[in-house]
Amino acid sequence: MPISNRHSLFVLRRGLLVLLGLGLLSGCAHFTARPISPEGSLAQYDRRALSNPGLATFLKANNVSVPAPDGPWSLKALTLTALYYQPSLAEARARLLAAQAAQITARERRNPSLSLAPAYDSGVPSAPSPWIVPISIRWPIATAGRRRDRIARARHLALAARWNLVKTVWDVRSTLRTALLDLYAARRTEALLGRQEQALRTTLTLLQGQVRAGALSNIEVTRARVELDHTVLAREAEAGRVRQARIELAKGLGVPLRALADIKLSNRPFRMFPEKLTQPQVRQQALLGRADVRAALERYAATQSALQLQIARQWPRLNLGPGFAWNAQLAGDREWTLGLGLTLPILNRNQGPIAEARAQRRLAAARFLAVQSAAIAEIDSALAAYRTALLRVKTAVSLQRSLRAQFRAIDARVLAGEGQPLDLSEARIALIAGDRDLLATRIEAQRALGRLENGVESSLTFKPLALHDAGDSSLLPCQATRTCG
Repeated sequence: MPISNRHSLFVLRRGLLVLLGLGLLSGCAHFTARPISPEGSLAQYDRRALSNPGLATFLKANNVSVPAPDGPWSLKALTLTALYYQPSLAEARARLLAAQAAQITARERRNPSLSLAPAYDSGVPSAPSPWIVPISIRWPIATAGRRRDRIARARHLALAARWNLVKTVWDVRSTLRTALLDLYAARRTEALLGRQEQALRTTLTLLQGQVRAGALSNIEVTRARVELDHTVLAREAEAGRVRQARIELAKGLGVPLRALADIKLSNRPFRMFPEKLTQPQVRQQALLGRADVRAALERYAATQSALQLQIARQWPRLNLGPGFAWNAQLAGDREWTLGLGLTLPILNRNQGPIAEARAQRRLAAARFLAVQSAAIAEIDSALAAYRTALLRVKTAVSLQRSLRAQFRAIDARVLAGEGQPLDLSEARIALIAGDRDLLATRIEAQRALGRLENGVESSLTFKPLALHDAGDSSLLPCQATRTCG
């Protein structure tokens, strides 16, 4: 081959290699640093407010109107606010996105490798060139459905991560509802203790008047004063619980405490005691479709795919290796080769990883049964507690009606001049004590209802799968009933 032709061929090869390198580099991802500043994150947290325009957009995307400046915030609006701000939800969603990113890795095929091993041999006399340029490609071929098993395992893990996100949504709602209920209970109890304190002061004044008239001894006055002091201490303790409940509510919402200043809260959900969650079909659906049960089931399915993958790896891996060599010593002779390589399962047949995968499958099966058993116990316990609490509420309501009738009767007698004001004051104290007992039973029933709602995770209460972010996309990146990714 003439020297000019050899030089042109060399330039052409070098140009092709340069173009190939540029093409490979053009599709590469590039690192972008995103440092975290503790000062910046703290300042951002302090700026959180319920008047945030982004929060308003999020509420609107989920068909909830932003309350008026003097209007009350409902439990649903507060729940969405917590989902907007709570870092635990962002963490769970990041785990889901990481699991979905792992699906990309599972779907990827192994890249072929290019081998270039030029050789120099000056021992051949009168050769046009001493260079020998062999080029070979190693092309791996996945056998026995390994890629399919990798994809299936990653898909199940992504679904498990998504159900964990659904569980986090329920946990956020449960924490918020408990904090809101605690604040409601503390405020109502403090108000009733204030009324009781005022009634006791009236009783004490009446008793002191009778002592001065010589109708009673100082022992009755002392007893009334002790009871009054106990009531004052209880009211002051309840005022502290109100402050602590506000702190817990702000924590549940993921906002600073000052964001709750001048915010009215709706107590409407705590005045209702629905029985729709006590239906047998709700319990059955919960035991099959609870988020932690579904997540455990998907993790078990992932171990099934992992075992299939390890069984597939006992078969040899196949590699195709076609090659080309240009031998200038033989006047530009060109040689083609077709290589075939495979691993030899002589020393082991992947028994260790297969045994580990089988053990992991047994462990996942045991975990699923444990999760489902815990769900059964939790739901049955919540159902029993709620039904018992409803019975106690009915009894407390009946007792309060009797106390109210007694108070009206004594009041009528006092107005008719047939009773003493002290009797009316004591009846008022008894009536307020009945109000406190009724409130306590209702709060207990509401706590039981909250545990039941969080236990059954029914769409009759809340629908995490229907949530949307500030745009039109789902808050949960893929449908739980479909394949993620």
